[in-house]
Amino acid sequence: MSATWSEGDPPEPLRIQPFGWLLILLRGSLLGTLVFGGLLVLLLVRLVERPLCGLHRPVTPFITQFVCRNAFRILGIGFCTHGSLMLQRGAVVANHTSWLDIFALNAKKRIYFVSKAEVAAWPGIGWLARSTGTVFIERNRARAKEQTELFEARLMAGHKLLFFPEGTSTDGLRVLPFKTTLFAAFFGDHLRDVCYIQPVSAVFHAPHGAEERFYGWWGDMEFGPHLLKTLASLRQGRVELTYHAPLKVSDFANRKALAAECERLVRQGHAKIRK
Repeated sequence: MSATWSEGDPPEPLRIQPFGWLLILLRGSLLGTLVFGGLLVLLLVRLVERPLCGLHRPVTPFITQFVCRNAFRILGIGFCTHGSLMLQRGAVVANHTSWLDIFALNAKKRIYFVSKAEVAAWPGIGWLARSTGTVFIERNRARAKEQTELFEARLMAGHKLLFFPEGTSTDGLRVLPFKTTLFAAFFGDHLRDVCYIQPVSAVFHAPHGAEERFYGWWGDMEFGPHLLKTLASLRQGRVELTYHAPLKVSDFANRKALAAECERLVRQGHAKIRK
């Protein structure tokens, strides 16, 4: 997850009213207790789960899902989904609006994010990511074979991986072209015939009267101010997810064809929800 893309006018400076600081204190305290309390429970359960089950995680993903679903209740952000969850082995791909995508996509489906290796070293976020089973990768062709083997191990263990093919977060009003690099791993000999990719369109609807890009996190925006703005909003919006029909990897000639079809479906769903 990153906030490096930028287009159009910059976001408005952060302005928080006195009542907003009360909401920050209340929601922030509840959210912090939920997230870090859930993390503590997850780590304790993992102490038993790991030696018994290895890569398999039959219990801890439910803890992550519980935390993420209730995070929206604390924030007051509405949450709804359309479509059916994929049952086959494989991965999920979605457009990327902000750090809130982590809560949204985990709230409905038990998944494991694929993230750039640098995130593992980020204070707080890196710790959470490692604990919840995030797959860290390096964008280095020399390590492509190693990373493909890592994908294979996780997928064969029944994990549903999730990555953002846009490669960066946006203002939430558009979908950027999908990068094809990570799709290549699914065309390996052991994965091509057994894996599916499920595209997901994610749309964040701004609170009534707020700028359409309210939940977007892009350009040079820092995490702290964006978090404070979200916590401080008396009125909240909602997030809407559309799960499209899974695509079988072997039905496509190569990674570019598969990425293009995923992008088409995500764009189509995104445009439909935003109408």
